[in-house]
Amino acid sequence: MKDQLWYFNDVNLFNVMCPHKLEDFGLTEGHFKTYRKGETIYFTEDSANTMYLIAKGKVRILNYSEEGDEVVKAILGRGEMFGELALLGEDKRSEIAEAMENETTVCPVKIEQVHDLMKDNRDFSFKIYKWIGTRIRKMERRIDNLVFKDVRSRLLDFIRELITEKGTKKGDYLVVEHFYTHKNIANLIGTSRQTVTTTLNELRDEGLIDFDRRTITVKKPEML
Repeated sequence: MKDQLWYFNDVNLFNVMCPHKLEDFGLTEGHFKTYRKGETIYFTEDSANTMYLIAKGKVRILNYSEEGDEVVKAILGRGEMFGELALLGEDKRSEIAEAMENETTVCPVKIEQVHDLMKDNRDFSFKIYKWIGTRIRKMERRIDNLVFKDVRSRLLDFIRELITEKGTKKGDYLVVEHFYTHKNIANLIGTSRQTVTTTLNELRDEGLIDFDRRTITVKKPEML
């Protein structure tokens, strides 16, 4: 079970959590929850007393506009967390969390347990608040982009965000490995899958990027 807990070893927030801290949470194999594709992890208005870590698969965070249109706020993968607004005092969910793949596996952690850890570890407290602040700023930027920027600019900002968070330098290029499909990207930047594919192809034809199903290579980093 200790090996399973280290699924989260590559998450900066949890690098400060040593094994005995994780064991103190009382996590057992049955504690992990597994969902089918399309299954809802929580709905709006559900009680917000838990945050979640993703051990396997993908989760999307969404809501609906007043007109009934689906608005995807985030798509998260292995090692990432969601439900964190409960740490800021949210008592009812304001969004929906939904599994995007079969066998999506999450680890629920009670907010009280996270608070206890924060009391014992100032470094962890600092990291978790910094992480929440970063998530909020990303959402604010995304809203501004939808209002003020065209699709090409929104797509470039998305690539810039990926490179900043997960990119590595390879020679003169910047490379990021990711799990987003063109449809996922379209949902996040507010356009269609066809438009994302067309715009990516245009950027490649201009020599700015190259890409395949799991990698984006920025060939002219100055574009960022």
